[in-house]
Amino acid sequence: MKHNQNPDGIQTGDPPQRSRQLDLLMEILDWAKYILFAILLGLLIVTFVIQRNSVIGHSMDNTLHDQDQLIVEKVSKWFNGIKAGDIVTITTAGLPYHPGDVHIVKRVIGAPGDTIEIRDHAVYRNGELLDEPYVSCDVDTDPHNDQFSTVTLKEDEYYVMGDNRCNSTDSRFFGPVHKDLIIGEVLLRISPLNKFGIP
Repeated sequence: MKHNQNPDGIQTGDPPQRSRQLDLLMEILDWAKYILFAILLGLLIVTFVIQRNSVIGHSMDNTLHDQDQLIVEKVSKWFNGIKAGDIVTITTAGLPYHPGDVHIVKRVIGAPGDTIEIRDHAVYRNGELLDEPYVSCDVDTDPHNDQFSTVTLKEDEYYVMGDNRCNSTDSRFFGPVHKDLIIGEVLLRISPLNKFGIP
């Protein structure tokens, strides 16, 4: 058995093999810490910062299409960052006309304090006609239908609609959406690749 000498020339009985094993163990522990940190960071990002969502259905045609893949950021809604015109994802948990917990994509038409009115096949916000070039279908208004009543949004309430107005279950049916039900704002469409970019 080999012996190691210390600086005073005294031999020790610690074999080099044991030292190498200890070094390897320390290296494995270091890597484990990095991997655990990366996993925790990923969970935090997905929970609080960004996530991927799929478009389900055709209510946002022709802006977005069924099965488009989106990147959604989840931070701005807590800093009054959501405004009219933004495209958002919403959880349907607790909403009428949408049983279960599904993530739907809609456009914000009105923010807290706004008054939304739908008449003459058009949408008005605070008395002003909205210019909506993204809309693929006019609203078929019916003055006897409660879904077209005038709505003034309370604190933390948003009015949302699909761009395909003829094929969208939205705030006309389930009313204003509370901020807590908004997952976040759509940042990017990442699939299909030929339509990659800001929607």
